[in-house]
Amino acid sequence: MTALDTVIRGITNGAAGEVCSPDLAKGPWEFDAMPGYGPGSSMLDVIPTGAPRQGALPAQYRDAPDAELHDRIRAAKAALGDRLVILGHFYQRDEVVEHADFLGDSFQLANAALTKPDAEYIVFCGVHFMAETADILAREAQRVILPNLAAGCSMADMADLDSVEAAWEELTALYGSSPDADGRAPVIPVTYMNSSAALKAFCGRNGGIVCTSSNAATVLEWAFERGQRVLFFPDQHLGRNTAKAMGVPVSRMPMWNPRKALGGSTADELLDAQVILWHGFCSVHKRFTPQQIEAARASHPGVRVIVHPECPMEVVDAADEAGSTDYIRRAVAGATEPTTFAIGTEINMVNRLAVEYPQHEIFCLDPVICPCSTMYRIHPGYLAWVLEELVAGRVVNEIVVDEAVKADARIALERMLAAKPRD
Repeated sequence: MTALDTVIRGITNGAAGEVCSPDLAKGPWEFDAMPGYGPGSSMLDVIPTGAPRQGALPAQYRDAPDAELHDRIRAAKAALGDRLVILGHFYQRDEVVEHADFLGDSFQLANAALTKPDAEYIVFCGVHFMAETADILAREAQRVILPNLAAGCSMADMADLDSVEAAWEELTALYGSSPDADGRAPVIPVTYMNSSAALKAFCGRNGGIVCTSSNAATVLEWAFERGQRVLFFPDQHLGRNTAKAMGVPVSRMPMWNPRKALGGSTADELLDAQVILWHGFCSVHKRFTPQQIEAARASHPGVRVIVHPECPMEVVDAADEAGSTDYIRRAVAGATEPTTFAIGTEINMVNRLAVEYPQHEIFCLDPVICPCSTMYRIHPGYLAWVLEELVAGRVVNEIVVDEAVKADARIALERMLAAKPRD
């Protein structure tokens, strides 16, 4: 299968297919000076004032042919040797993934960084919150680098520290602070990995924990053992789908809208709640619909539909299975007979699975090509630039978390790392 970047350029030049934005064919550096997440699934999301921007990428990296960039990356890696580890998320473009020492989801990469304690430099080909997490868990002497500072996450930006603290004050006023007869706190905060270091630290300070899509059920079990209810942020869909699968009624999962008093719910609804869901979502997974699943079943009888739990509940309910990116990968790898898979997650990962497992027919539920806007901001040009700067003795695009924030966030992250996924 042709690389997604090549497919996108072909479609914008008249080949068959559809993309959500013709700007996807441009180099990501063309958007570095502009506010916004860039073309792709998050392009219509509102970006917070003060979100990180990437400075100008030197012309030699913008103008270099692809083959030259790959040669320069390989040469820089060889020069740095064991001093360097490159982490690549499943959603990265293939041209970046081929240089990663580890490929995985956020949970796996958080663990992978711990296996290289002697590496001086951790180059994280992912998004901003992942690089922050790596810095929190890394040794003091290690330095974490994000190749493009504009690679943020619109979901993570939907919950900020001020809004969560304000919600916490309202909830504490309603619930009080006294434990019940079983010693459970009135409410436990749980933040998805897709959140800022400040929110991870908030959870660490307030008896909470971080989760990933791999271990969300295990984390909620942990939280229910310690609390009467959970405040789950920023992704409403992961929280709802996970809790529903555990038997929590949807009627006991009110939404918290930070722009409304008591989050838009009544006091009675919040007192009855088991999980309070933040008004956030992933723009990649929000694109999937039950209608797409119906179309896949109509055109491919017997198709096996697997979606990510960040998809809306109606999509998860209509699918055959839902699971993390690693669950999806293992489901495909474990299929012993040729199978047709319709997958509801980021297109780069789906296309990569189709290449790796040609005995199966694998396609993305969404027929429109619309990759994660911010993952797509990482390009081999940026990777070559940060690596050659390291060879020259200069560290650029370093991600540094404040020490006080780091200490509290590490508590919540270490709880997460101990909560092993069940699947």
